[in-house]
Amino acid sequence: MIYIKSPKEIEKMKEACKVAFLAQKAIEAAIKPGITTYELDKIAEETMRKNGAIPAEKGYPSGVDGVPDFPASICSSVNDVVIHGIPSKREVLKEGDIVSVDLVAYKDGFNGDCCRTYAVGKIDKASQRLIDVTKQAFFEGIKYAKKGNRLGDISHAIGEYVEKNGFSVVREFQGHGIGREMHEDPGIPNYGKAGRGPRLEPGMTLAIEPMVIAGKPNILELDDGWGIITEDGTRAAHYENTILITEKEPKILTIV
Repeated sequence: MIYIKSPKEIEKMKEACKVAFLAQKAIEAAIKPGITTYELDKIAEETMRKNGAIPAEKGYPSGVDGVPDFPASICSSVNDVVIHGIPSKREVLKEGDIVSVDLVAYKDGFNGDCCRTYAVGKIDKASQRLIDVTKQAFFEGIKYAKKGNRLGDISHAIGEYVEKNGFSVVREFQGHGIGREMHEDPGIPNYGKAGRGPRLEPGMTLAIEPMVIAGKPNILELDDGWGIITEDGTRAAHYENTILITEKEPKILTIV
């Protein structure tokens, strides 16, 4: 079921999304060679709590027997880790790395979700292009995030842009609706046919999130039951915002 948010609920969504944005800005300011992903995790959690929110990812259930709930406040995915990387004191970022930081702030009953892929120091041109194309794919997609269009219009635009630029989209994971729950209907793939899927209506809040691989789209799961890596060892990038469908242009809630 797709939930249409009331004006009061949208205001609460904006507050949660603002905290998520502030957490990303704090991480962006801290990223440098020598910092650990564990330290980034603590920065994000402290920022959220200081602003009246809690990290929604911490304790998120795996849903798989034998796999513990997610132990951290952010997903930190370095280089060939596509998504769901677990922060660690042993994982020290070094010059030339790229790291995707995905986080969700929960405040006053609602969630704000966003992800950015950051350069650590100076990176090579190929990695920068991967980051740039992934980010632009989001903006290509939301050109179609308008009242009366269909969800597939967003998905198609993202996938077409990524593949036109020589990269691959992850097919096993997707964006999603968001609100009182971190993951709500509808699911939002990063590929597909235009003109298909539910019609977009004002009041929908969606987490649009291109996940892009430099090489082939094949992925593998790490032994921890969470991390997803590229099968061919090539790098991956991830860019996400929570958006609101309005009567006119979409509103990005996680950019303040």
